[in-house]
Amino acid sequence: MRSRKIKNANGISIRWKLILYMTVFVAIILLVTWLFQVVLLDTFFRAVKRNEMQEAADHLTEKLGSEELSMAAYSSAVDHSLCVTVFELGSDHSEMLINVDATGGSFTATLSFEQLGKLYEKALGNGGDYFTRIAFGGFEVEENEGFEKFPFYDATESNSKIPTKNMRTVYVRVVDRGDISYMILMNARLQPLDSTVRTLGTQFVWITAIILVAGLITVLLLYRKISTPIVQMNDSAKLLARGNYDVVFSGKGYRETKELADTLNYASHELSRLDRLQKELIANISHDLRTPLTMIKGYGEVMRDLPGENTPENMQVIIDETARLSALVDDLLDLSKLQSGANTPVMTEFNLTEAVREVMVRYDALIKHRGYLVEFVCSQEVSVCADRGMILQVLYNLINNAINYTGEDKWVSVEQTFANGRVRISVSDTGKGIAPEEMPLIWDRYYKVDKVHKRATVGTGLGLSIIKGILELHDAAYGVNSGVSKGSVFWFELPATRIASLPTEITKEI
Repeated sequence: MRSRKIKNANGISIRWKLILYMTVFVAIILLVTWLFQVVLLDTFFRAVKRNEMQEAADHLTEKLGSEELSMAAYSSAVDHSLCVTVFELGSDHSEMLINVDATGGSFTATLSFEQLGKLYEKALGNGGDYFTRIAFGGFEVEENEGFEKFPFYDATESNSKIPTKNMRTVYVRVVDRGDISYMILMNARLQPLDSTVRTLGTQFVWITAIILVAGLITVLLLYRKISTPIVQMNDSAKLLARGNYDVVFSGKGYRETKELADTLNYASHELSRLDRLQKELIANISHDLRTPLTMIKGYGEVMRDLPGENTPENMQVIIDETARLSALVDDLLDLSKLQSGANTPVMTEFNLTEAVREVMVRYDALIKHRGYLVEFVCSQEVSVCADRGMILQVLYNLINNAINYTGEDKWVSVEQTFANGRVRISVSDTGKGIAPEEMPLIWDRYYKVDKVHKRATVGTGLGLSIIKGILELHDAAYGVNSGVSKGSVFWFELPATRIASLPTEITKEI
């Protein structure tokens, strides 16, 4: 029941949405087709005929009184399937000049003089132009009127409307040329239109059936093409959410699903890597926490149970291990703050060269008896604008890292160089170096080059992650140059704000 509720809460599936959208699309297409090819066909046909008649009347008007009138009337009638009649109306006579019928109905001959007179008066009263429809028998239906205007119209009869085949669209134009007036009378049969409408109505039924079947097939194909890879990726994503990082996303079908599958495969790979490295981090931190706690507990029990063991040396061991434990906790807190964005740098201008010397002094008392050689080389006093405390932490962690991994000669070099307005601090060691494929990964907060965890001589093992976070907050360039059995050079750069030449080389033997 619970899974069903969750499924229902997710909304309509893509399959039913495709069916819905396709149904709406097909319905719109069919509606538009029906409106334009069936319902409005008569309206469009009459509009086209009106334009043709007006164009033909304009042409005939230009030819009135010339010998070209007959040829113009013949061309207009044949080209547009019209019946064209031209009357000459004088003060004392009326004469039919031309009568060309390309409709085959001799419609003009069926009109009485009275009906012709009415058409003339209506055209004259309408500014010289008049459109109408006339049924068989001379019954007139104006363009803005319906069939109910006929005197014999009976709404109770199923076939009360006069068939279109008995209707003609009529256009009358009156042209005044002084003492002589001309009346141009044109008409066209509507019978072909009635047959066309019935044909299109029959076709529309077949078109509807074909479009519905085609729409259904299209929906099925689209569903198979679009939704199948999405459904498969959704199932794979559920496995990924359960911790199965070996799942593979397949996005066959189209470009977007392929790109999504590639992104999800990359995310799965990264999650798998981070999960593995996080477990390694937990194991390493547990080891680093357990060691000082064990030593503190052991030395404390010895001092409690054995008389005379409460010596300054034993107390110093407890103090040192407590300090190491505190440093580890501090580094974890610093890393957490950097990742959460809680730490924001406070920019101030300070002497970077002096800051390096200050950091190196901290190692005098700490590893004096271990025989390390730490060398600082610089030729200028350089100032930068940065968070002094954070940069000191970067320097401290870089030197710690070099001391932990340097070679048997225990040599560490810190070098300051200046070029193109930027100062670079480089920290070198003579250790085993880093393989090229591992160099992009060493800055990761969970990564460890040496898979066999050992206790750091100085520091907590989280230094590079903290360095990366601090330098990125400063928009500083950083990197490492290394090779297997060639040692490593870690460096970072900051824009210099002040430079003072001061040739010096300081070597510290620690």
